[in-house]
Amino acid sequence: MELIIISGRSGSGKSVALRVLEDLGYYCVDNIPVNLLPSLVRSVSDNYDKTAVSIDVRNLPKEQEEFNDILEYLPGFANPTLFYLDSDDQTLIKRFSETRRLHPLSLDSLPLDLAIKQEKVLLDVLITRADFILDTTELSVHQLAESIREKILGKKDKKLIITFESFGFKHGIPKEADYVFDARFLPNPHWEPELKPLTGLDQPVKDYLASHSIVQKFTWQIQTFVQTWLPHLERNNRSYLTIAIGCTGGQHRSVYLAQTIGESFAMSHSNVKIRHREQE
Repeated sequence: MELIIISGRSGSGKSVALRVLEDLGYYCVDNIPVNLLPSLVRSVSDNYDKTAVSIDVRNLPKEQEEFNDILEYLPGFANPTLFYLDSDDQTLIKRFSETRRLHPLSLDSLPLDLAIKQEKVLLDVLITRADFILDTTELSVHQLAESIREKILGKKDKKLIITFESFGFKHGIPKEADYVFDARFLPNPHWEPELKPLTGLDQPVKDYLASHSIVQKFTWQIQTFVQTWLPHLERNNRSYLTIAIGCTGGQHRSVYLAQTIGESFAMSHSNVKIRHREQE
């Protein structure tokens, strides 16, 4: 049986993830107490070969060892995969304010900001066991749904989904990144008046960057690094690989590199995604 466990901080998108799994044919159970998980799996195994559950902070054991013991007690035919969803504190506060929902820990009279911080501490027991950690801070509902679909379908097909993502360091490093490359030392089109309003997807910027040998060398080195280690990552039963490339603002250099390298790998790999975070 394929078992997907969805958890993470309240407001990070667990309900969206569970709806996506339901659309993909999973039998879904919302907010099940973790200690009932082995019993649930046994009771539905004759009728369903794909099951998904969500668990929140109210249904967790307090100790890491207890959570590990529960997973170990799952029937041998269950193959669990744990998704942990998260967002930064300010985004969670904004989401709760917009929806006017009550945070689960606010029932204990905690202010919202403290409830959000406390929840993170209580959920630490899950993070070390997570197979996928999804930062939903910058994702819309549709983008989150697509990300879940990509990861699940990539896992089922046993094909590694490779994402080349550009970003700006001043906006933070993507939390989902497996490898991060820093392009801030490269010549910056920002200082060329005619190139400043453009992005790394525009031909004048492409021509400018491609004309510098240091850019060509850095592009080749990233390509070589990924190409060298990709077979090992595929053999390690990974389903998702994110290569993040950053410059200062995520407009010129990182966009050019992520697009150029992503297109290069797309010629020989079917599951290649290219994302420009600051351009969305």
